Amino acid sequence: MTSASPQDAEIDAHAASAPHAKHAPNAAQNPTDPVDRHSTGRQAPGRFVEVTDAVAGVRGWMTPGQAALLWRSARVLDPGQRIVEIGSFQGRSTIVLAAGAPSGTEVVAIDPHAGNDRGPNEIDGYADEAASDHEIFKSNLEAAGVIDRVHHVREFSDRALDQVEGPIDLLYIDGAHRFAPARDDIVAWGARVAPGGTMLIHDSFNAVGVTLAQAAVLFLSGEFRYVGRSESMSEYRRDRMGPLRRITNLGRQLGQLPYFAWCQLVKVLITLKLGAVTKLIGNPSGEWPY
Repeated sequence: MTSASPQDAEIDAHAASAPHAKHAPNAAQNPTDPVDRHSTGRQAPGRFVEVTDAVAGVRGWMTPGQAALLWRSARVLDPGQRIVEIGSFQGRSTIVLAAGAPSGTEVVAIDPHAGNDRGPNEIDGYADEAASDHEIFKSNLEAAGVIDRVHHVREFSDRALDQVEGPIDLLYIDGAHRFAPARDDIVAWGARVAPGGTMLIHDSFNAVGVTLAQAAVLFLSGEFRYVGRSESMSEYRRDRMGPLRRITNLGRQLGQLPYFAWCQLVKVLITLKLGAVTKLIGNPSGEWPY
């Protein structure tokens, strides 16, 4: 095992000390005119501590440890490689990926900004939220200095497949969390991940639909090796496995089911207005787990 680099040590230390932010107030309440991609002259954050500062006011569901995983996964890529994010909301994870990626890396953010699937228990779409999310997303990317690094595809993920050409080196799935769309994202977009590439899935072993999709597609997969997780963000590597390694891979994923059960208990207690009780069972924030 190789030792961690000084920068990795800094990332770990900052992720451990940074506060969690679930519904952070948005830093940009006055969006700029609609622009798809342009250079703003702002410099993108160059260090992980600067990235966490840049997203501190951006709404979203991402822990410091998950931000560190996204950052690390992006920064090991080579110029010319490709990142695809499914589900951007207001740009919290998009900023981390774009800031961590080397210059020349293609970053594609896919989100219809239709006002639907915006967060826990939010499924239906609303026009006002759709327009607001889209403008705030662009404004947040501009404020962070990464808007010129990101190509936004404003489309549902199942309709965007032909708008991304070539293999994907880093795929981050955080789209709709119901079983069918989550399964379809893993199957259709996962098939585009290059050998040795990485697939990250948010709300894995947490959201019921996402976990069922993992079980259906990945538990017995001979193509994707489970690497680990940061809370509900799982990491998979595209790596062809023989029968014995597939059994080991299944066992490692089944080993995450106690965490899944814990998440369901926490969510039931919060639904029953007993969020304070969850602090007694390992949920110090008392908030919805993510």
